[in-house]
Amino acid sequence: MKKNVRRLATLVFVAVFAVSAGLLARDLLRSNREKADNQALARQVQQVRDAIHISLPEGAQLPQGPTEEELILAEYAALAQENSDLAGWLWIEDTNIDYPVMHTPEDPEYYLRRSFEKKRAISGTLFLDGKCDPAGDYAIIYGHHMKDGSMFGDLDEYQNLEYAQAHPVIRFDTLDEVREYEVVTAFFSKIYRVNETGTFQYYQYTELPDQEAFQEYFDQIGKLALYDTGVEPAYGDRILVLSTCSYHTKNGRFVVVACQRAGD
Repeated sequence: MKKNVRRLATLVFVAVFAVSAGLLARDLLRSNREKADNQALARQVQQVRDAIHISLPEGAQLPQGPTEEELILAEYAALAQENSDLAGWLWIEDTNIDYPVMHTPEDPEYYLRRSFEKKRAISGTLFLDGKCDPAGDYAIIYGHHMKDGSMFGDLDEYQNLEYAQAHPVIRFDTLDEVREYEVVTAFFSKIYRVNETGTFQYYQYTELPDQEAFQEYFDQIGKLALYDTGVEPAYGDRILVLSTCSYHTKNGRFVVVACQRAGD
């Protein structure tokens, strides 16, 4: 009887191990496939960038033709034709963040678990808040905190001032304009109950329409800020917010705030 019990326990253990190994292998393959797909998109964009910004001999003049802004559009033209949900591109030099940003106002979280090609993808695709205007002065972008470092998996590196100082510029291009933002600060937060009062629900902001709203917003951020980069936003600046999950508390979030000076 004891031998039969031991034999059964061994078979159960082997079966559990085999299933776990299979699931692990499946997740690894899925992760590698999704990363490869996104890297292919980034290479496509980079190839056009490289073709546009060719070094000219000293003293040479650019030929008459498209303006610089029209040339920039070429970086994203093919992808925009492939998927009209494309709102722009987010890129932070010397990081894994180099991705398209999608926008679907009628179904804001459409890309939460979908790839750029609209196929099921655990890592999803970065997306702009549905109530934000891609061409506006306030943008909040959401992305998953993936364990493999993809999407916003490395965003929480910005909890350290030294990292923010080493990566001070965040580039979020719309389809017709290059936009470079300077990191202001980062903070930890959470998703609160809808009727919970006395809380700063940063994700409820989709614009800062006047000086009062702007000041109130940054007063609240100042109370949560992990550090001060010395960059001080002023009313009229463009504001960029990157948001991802954090596990410091239930429904936790980690947020990076950056700004582009008015007129830049």
